[in-house]
Amino acid sequence: MNSKLKIGLVQYSPVWEDKSECIKKLESLLTGGEAVNLLIFSEMTLTGFTMKSNEFAEELEGESYLFFAAIAKEKKCAVMYGIIEKGKKKNFNTLVHLNNQGKIIASYRKIHPFSYSKENIFYGNGKEVVVTKVKGIKIGLSICYDLRFPELYRFYAKVKVHLIIDIANWPDTRIEHWRALLKARAIENQCYVAGVNRVGDDPKLHYNGFSSVFDPMGKEIVAVENDEKIIAVEIDKTNVNEVRNKLPFLKDIRLI
Repeated sequence: MNSKLKIGLVQYSPVWEDKSECIKKLESLLTGGEAVNLLIFSEMTLTGFTMKSNEFAEELEGESYLFFAAIAKEKKCAVMYGIIEKGKKKNFNTLVHLNNQGKIIASYRKIHPFSYSKENIFYGNGKEVVVTKVKGIKIGLSICYDLRFPELYRFYAKVKVHLIIDIANWPDTRIEHWRALLKARAIENQCYVAGVNRVGDDPKLHYNGFSSVFDPMGKEIVAVENDEKIIAVEIDKTNVNEVRNKLPFLKDIRLI
């Protein structure tokens, strides 16, 4: 059984609150490129980090789904992307996982809305951790501000995920926090961590990306600043298992 997974981190600059223009940009960016097993896009992929949740909310199988499902089928790979999911009382900042046939496999609602920017007023908070799989690689899902709360990731460590993914709109003024927290989550949970951040500008903030992958020992495998590109990285769950066996720290977790 193949223990390896090739992931593509899609770092790009969304056109603010314009889904159709974002789709055009991504279609261009995705032309050609090397084959991967999983493409990962940034938080609120087709809108940017907007607080107009009612204006841009959609069903899980809405406009964004149709676009990303077509990508999954064309590229023959799994896809993870961010949407504003329509809810009954409040909408949700959601990460959606499609398989390589464009079928929804899982969806994760952001557990920690970013109250500093009043996200908690316009979005509900998710209630559940979500573990999914791609080609036998067990993956824990998270979104942006979640990264500041290690408690969430301990649940992923307890079920022995091989990879943690965080999709984000993380501004350059706090980018060193992003980089340090991604590395810390990898070290403490002894797994790969992939962070996919946007670049460019929205009306208030500048983003410089630093989409990154760290290995189970906390080594930075790749980090890309500013460029709009697909960053391809291969991970190997054998490496995760070897680190955990050699340094069995996770056995001593006490979730009190």
